[in-house]
Amino acid sequence: MMPSRSLILSTALAALLAPLAAHAEDVNMVLNWVPTADHAPYFYAKEQGWYEDAGIDLTIEAGRGSGAAVQRVAAGMAEIGVADTATMLLGRGEGAEVVAVMVVYANSPQGFYWLKSSGINGPEDFPGHSIGNPPADASRIMWPLFAETVGIEPDSVKFVNVSPQAKLTSLKSGAIDITSDFYNEHDLKVREFGDDLGFVAWRDIGVNPYGNAVIVNKTFLDEHEETVAKFTAVTQKAFAACVENVDPCLDALLSSVSGLDRDNQNDQWNRIKELMSDETTRTVALGAFSPERMDADYAMVSTYFDLKQPFDIETVYTNEFLDESIKMTDE
Repeated sequence: MMPSRSLILSTALAALLAPLAAHAEDVNMVLNWVPTADHAPYFYAKEQGWYEDAGIDLTIEAGRGSGAAVQRVAAGMAEIGVADTATMLLGRGEGAEVVAVMVVYANSPQGFYWLKSSGINGPEDFPGHSIGNPPADASRIMWPLFAETVGIEPDSVKFVNVSPQAKLTSLKSGAIDITSDFYNEHDLKVREFGDDLGFVAWRDIGVNPYGNAVIVNKTFLDEHEETVAKFTAVTQKAFAACVENVDPCLDALLSSVSGLDRDNQNDQWNRIKELMSDETTRTVALGAFSPERMDADYAMVSTYFDLKQPFDIETVYTNEFLDESIKMTDE
């Protein structure tokens, strides 16, 4: 019987990382939001001891939005983080010294949700209504781009501060008219609202920048390149293992994070796999950036936003730590 793909990856990586296990380096990782299925691979790799074997004592902390994650990583309050790529580029334009080492969402997960019974039929009806999300939410930061794309004035809506956990209840109660959320949780909203649910995905209106990516403090990268390389290798391996079989990954997530429904997280993961897959992640490497797409993302950001410090796009991302033998599959 042929050995499984995950066993081969585990054996090869264990041999590569064994010398590092004797001395663990403290590394803090801040997520973009509270932990859910898209973060399961980090918890799985931690539970399996893969980061420890790589010489990394990893602490995972919940986040408060991509903007906040970029700020914390840039300030050195966390060495590594997860953040929306376009938000990271905006932060870099403000002087945030961060570098992306692996893309998680090869497709934008951004979307807006509303109730049809509110009289909203699509984005053209957004003016005069309220959008509820956290201040650092990537969709709020990138709102001017969405508004211009659909042909409405950016200041025609009112933003209301709503925590990630309160989005659904606020929409249901009428406290807000519209909310933003990742495509991951689409099934949960369909079950909650049925045919009354209205939805538009950013990628469906032609706005498809890269989504979440793993980002690193640039100084930390410069001074601890080997640690970053090992972290990226373990993380890429973990995502590949979870694509092959998500059950143990969800076990690790649910054992570390309370209040999550397994069926919902499983639904999320199936959506996440859609977001992870594009030509580059399938043919170059799981987690790899396309230079052409990154050029386009930079052009988009620099066109719609005032970058105080323009920069060379090639300085803010790298594929060098990814194993090209590990590719995204449609399993």
